[in-house]
Amino acid sequence: MNNTEDKLTSIFETVFPDLPVDKIRLATQETTPNWDSVAAITLMNLIEEEFGFQMDFDDLGELTSFEKIRAYIDGKVEQSAA
Repeated sequence: MNNTEDKLTSIFETVFPDLPVDKIRLATQETTPNWDSVAAITLMNLIEEEFGFQMDFDDLGELTSFEKIRAYIDGKVEQSAA
């Protein structure tokens, strides 16, 4: 795992404490029962705090899985490094 995945996994563990660690990377809104609008906002807030960038609220509807969120974060980190 890379640093982004480690940090994101930790965030998912915080937001979804009942989700087994080995299932986190496979998590989607459809497969994670507690992933509702409150959980999505909590994820967004923790990601912003951990990674130090502002997320666009309009993007939230597209960020429906661990992998999509990881890719989004990677894109934001690359943009800020450029």
